[in-house]
Amino acid sequence: MAKKPLSPEARSIINSKVSRRAVLAGAGAVAGASALAACGSGGGSSENAIRWGNWPLYLDVDDSGKNYPTLQAFIKDSGIDVNYFEDYNDNDEFFGKVQAQLKLKQDIGYDIVTPTDWMAARWIRLGYTHKFDKANIPNAGNILDTLASPSFDPTREHSMTWQGIMSGFGWNTEKVPGGVRTLDELFAPENKGKIVVLSEMRDTIGVILRSRGVDLQTVTENQYMSAVEFLEQKVSDGWIRGVKGNEYAEDLKSGDAIAVIGWSGDMFILKNDYEGKFDFAIPDSGGTISGDNLMIPYTATAEAKASAEKLINWYYDPAIAAEVAAYVNYVTPVKGAQAEMEKIDPELAASEFIFPTEKTMANLSVFRSLTPAEEGTWTEAFQKASGI
Repeated sequence: MAKKPLSPEARSIINSKVSRRAVLAGAGAVAGASALAACGSGGGSSENAIRWGNWPLYLDVDDSGKNYPTLQAFIKDSGIDVNYFEDYNDNDEFFGKVQAQLKLKQDIGYDIVTPTDWMAARWIRLGYTHKFDKANIPNAGNILDTLASPSFDPTREHSMTWQGIMSGFGWNTEKVPGGVRTLDELFAPENKGKIVVLSEMRDTIGVILRSRGVDLQTVTENQYMSAVEFLEQKVSDGWIRGVKGNEYAEDLKSGDAIAVIGWSGDMFILKNDYEGKFDFAIPDSGGTISGDNLMIPYTATAEAKASAEKLINWYYDPAIAAEVAAYVNYVTPVKGAQAEMEKIDPELAASEFIFPTEKTMANLSVFRSLTPAEEGTWTEAFQKASGI
């Protein structure tokens, strides 16, 4: 498919630097309905359209909240209709909705799904995904080297990263002027009782493990449980005020928390919305990076599979990836997207949140996939230590 110049709608999105969280308050219609998310050629959708389930506010959308410029460009360029659904709220919830049909090899209502790494590992382990025909995805070679060989899919035959999410330290620059770059600095005496960490096990424990020099690709149960004990002690001794999901940002805004283990995208929003009052850094000892993944359920028909592969290839075009990155403000997994962003917004092209430097990427690690037994035992231990 030939590259198309940026549409006026896409340029408008990029120039306005809209973030997915900045529009949450005013885009209820976007977040709300599958009807809005249906997007087909000619303004409608076909019975034969491929169906993509993704997370809310995770694709470029215009000011009307009804049009997805890069998706509509794909439809026009390829002649393939796409129904786009913002149906992901939680990995387990989504999986629970489709698991019964998957077991029975029945249509689940989606031809592309977008689970996070650890859940992607489960889909692959259970044999619920198609193996890609890489001839339909020539742009697959554009994936960043650091994301090219995860333990759950070493040759990327079943998954391609949609967006990457860095975890590390966030802080209030007024209350913690020196910043936070080590675990000791996070647990400095003046921060006691005003620290929040993530309820995502792989990120919080991952940061702790990396501070101990542990390779997240080979972490053992003993190493993991030792880190959990450390977390449990910090919670019981009153250092950590909460173990939370996205709502940790509210604690920062209210002043209840002044230092966190948090996500790069959230801190990007806070830093910009509050004119530098907040900042983010990858720990000196290393942070974690995870991703949401484009995958094709094995219940998709051969025709839908081929069309879905062409869609994945489209979004691995650097120019298209740059358009998406300008909206979502998470780490683009596509080589060459930064050069494309330079042409349209040099400020965004310089953002470490979207385009981490090679040095930064070398300091980020993906948590290895867990066996079913480990997943149950390790999660239970983390939840017990966290009080969640």
